[in-house]
Amino acid sequence: MSDAAQSTAAEVRAAAEAVKTALDRHLAAVERRSGEDDPAVYEAFNELAAAAEEYDELLYDRYDEVTPFEIPGTEDMPPYTGPEEPSALSVLIRRDYTVVEPQRLLAQAQRVEAADEPSAVGAGDEATATVHGALGVLFGEFEPDEIASRHKEFGLEEGDSTLWVTAGDDTADPGEWLEAPFENVDPQRVVCRFDVSAVFDEDDLEDDEDLEDEIVLDEDEDEELEPLDADR
Repeated sequence: MSDAAQSTAAEVRAAAEAVKTALDRHLAAVERRSGEDDPAVYEAFNELAAAAEEYDELLYDRYDEVTPFEIPGTEDMPPYTGPEEPSALSVLIRRDYTVVEPQRLLAQAQRVEAADEPSAVGAGDEATATVHGALGVLFGEFEPDEIASRHKEFGLEEGDSTLWVTAGDDTADPGEWLEAPFENVDPQRVVCRFDVSAVFDEDDLEDDEDLEDEIVLDEDEDEELEPLDADR
């Protein structure tokens, strides 16, 4: 985008305010919802997604900064073929972590266990004596969103994450999909999708490096053209 068409600071600020307004409307719709398939919640969700995407684009255009959310364009996903008015929704979430500080992880799990069963402190054979046992304790104690927001406290490092909202015709029967929750997902029923990945930053870095190479090449070409015939 040229400098003449570049987003202004006021436009970015207005887009940020639009996101805040959309967040308030979404929360209000959720608080007032009449059921799991309330159309007001669905509409507010779409408005929030659109506002967030607009803000992300303007923020990048003006300041070369991005939000934590990546909303793929239509070229990245097959066309939606699900129901126009879905009566059921499924939210599929995956977050990857690396255990970078096992001792911190164990210590946090031991604090949780000690708070629940003070007599277990120092027993040595409790679940928190192993990393996999400590993970079980922490993920059993805290909601996944709290783990995500406090992952550094638990000795974890974030990897890629994705959230898919898919539309369905009917709510699944209790226990129907629990053994294989992510199988048989139809990409053409994905209403919206949010991805977070370091690969986006790497792509930006590669683009910058390519641009630097082009600049260096142009400078070299200019230098080769500089010598002139003194007699002319």
